[in-house]
Order: sequence, then structure tokens, then C-alpha cells
Amino acid sequence: MKTTKVLFGLALAVVLIAWPFVVGNRFLTHIGTMVCMYALLALSMNLMLRIGQLSLAHGALMGIGAYTSALAMMSLGFPFVISFLLSGVVGGLVSLIIGPILLRIRGVYFVLLTFAFGEIVLLTFIEWVDVFGGVNGIFGVPRAQIFGYVIRDKSVYYLIALAMAAGGFFLLRALYRSEFGAIMETLDEDEELARSLGVNAMAYRLAVFVISGAMAGFAGGFFASYYTFVSPEAFDFWTAVNLIVINVLGGIASPVGVILGAAILVPLPELFRDAVQYQVLFYGLVLIFFLKFMPDGLYGLIGKLWGKRDDR
Repeated sequence: MKTTKVLFGLALAVVLIAWPFVVGNRFLTHIGTMVCMYALLALSMNLMLRIGQLSLAHGALMGIGAYTSALAMMSLGFPFVISFLLSGVVGGLVSLIIGPILLRIRGVYFVLLTFAFGEIVLLTFIEWVDVFGGVNGIFGVPRAQIFGYVIRDKSVYYLIALAMAAGGFFLLRALYRSEFGAIMETLDEDEELARSLGVNAMAYRLAVFVISGAMAGFAGGFFASYYTFVSPEAFDFWTAVNLIVINVLGGIASPVGVILGAAILVPLPELFRDAVQYQVLFYGLVLIFFLKFMPDGLYGLIGKLWGKRDDR
């Protein structure tokens, strides 16, 4: 079984790396890039869901990363690599600052607080025109540049996004299999038990929030140079809602499920642009269907089918 999984993983890695060169289509390469970028974002949301916290601030955290990278390059003259690293650092730093305030509250009040934080960030982007460009945002963000080479090829952006998604996937996989992950599970299921065992629940929750915020910031930093512009509407609370839907659709229990959810849900608005007005309705129907009939998501369904096959 282990050998089969390793071979399957290697074959999948080859397919994913070869994707833009095999399809030879700019639109499909763009779709693959979007899937990878949103997979990283959805993985950051998965961290919060694993400790029982539903955050609506992740769109704003992504926006903070995007504006940080854009301003670092355009106003401070920093190279792309430094600006990109700053996007993740600032995303994590903002989470570190607001975390001790927000994480003291749980349940629906935490959701409302993160929603309010996201709206404050968006209003700051809109109203502080001199710095953030108002509703029009900032155009002309420099393309990614590594060792003096300006990246314009969509295939290279896809490979960067794929590396980011793979990094996020293996980070979460390692965390969930470690003692840290076991404590995260306990914080969600029985925090009182964790406290009775001497676990500093707030410190662990804050660490999760900071890692999650940094991942969202990195996704924003990539977004800025990929699209060459940033605007507030790209980072509203619907971004966070999309991440929740991706997690529910794919399955919260495993990072594999999150990747599955992103691979299925992200391409839909791109493929059905003419029906974008029905996107919210579609998301609502998907959530109802999966919560009712597949609470463990696609990953749970595949796990059951795989288990049945092994029993034969």
C-alpha cells in the first residue's frame, strides 16, 4: 500500500509539473495557476478550521500581503524576492498583533470579529487613496523578477504557484502529524482537557493564526505580481467564503481534500464567466448538498470507496 501511494504521488507530481508544457494553452495554464494559488489560501483556512475557528479575515490578510508586496516594489524599490517574503512576514505579523484580541472569542462572535477586521482593512485600502490608490487600487505592479530575469511566461508563474501550494501542503501535512497537530485537534474537541494537561491554548491558537496569516500573505504577494495590479474588491469577505466552500467541498479532515476542493471549485467561475451572477447561488447549493450528504467532503467519499475496495 505504501509503495502504491509513493508511486501514485510521483506520477501525480510529474503530471502537475508537466501540465503547462503538455496542454500548451495559456488559458489552461492560467487556470492551473489560479488553482494552486487558491489551494495555498484554502490550506491557510484549513489551519483555522482545524482548531475550530472560522475566519472571515483571510481575504483581508491576502490583501495585506498583496499591497505590501506592491508597495515594497513600487515605493521602496525592493526586489521581487524581498517584497514577496515581506508579504508573508507582514501577513503573519498582522495576525500576531490582532490574534491575542480576536482569539479570546470563539464561535459566531469570532466570525463577526474577523468579518469586522476584514471590512476595516478594505475601508483602509479604499479611503487611504494616497497610499493604496482607493477603489481603483494600484496598477503597474512589477512582474516577478529572479536573478535579473523578468518572468513573463505564464508557465513559470504556474510553477511558482505550484511550488507554493506544494510547500503549504507539506507544511500542513507535517504539522498535522506532529505533536503540534495533536494539540490542535484537542483544542477543537476538548480545550478544557488540553488546559488541564498544561497546554497554553492561547499560545497554540496564536501560532496557528500567525502561520495561517503568513500563508495568506504569501498568496497575496504572488497575486500582486501575477496580475500586476491590486484592488480592494479582490480581497473582500467573499474570498474567505470561497475558501470555506473549498474546504467543505474537498474535506476539512486532510490537506488532500483541500487540494481536491480547489481543483474542482476554482476553475468553475473561469469556465462559466457568462453565469458569474449565479456563483453565490451555486456556492450555497454546494454547501447545502455537501453538508447534508457528504459532511466529510470528497476526500471522505474517496476514503470510503478506497476502504471498500481494500476490503474486497
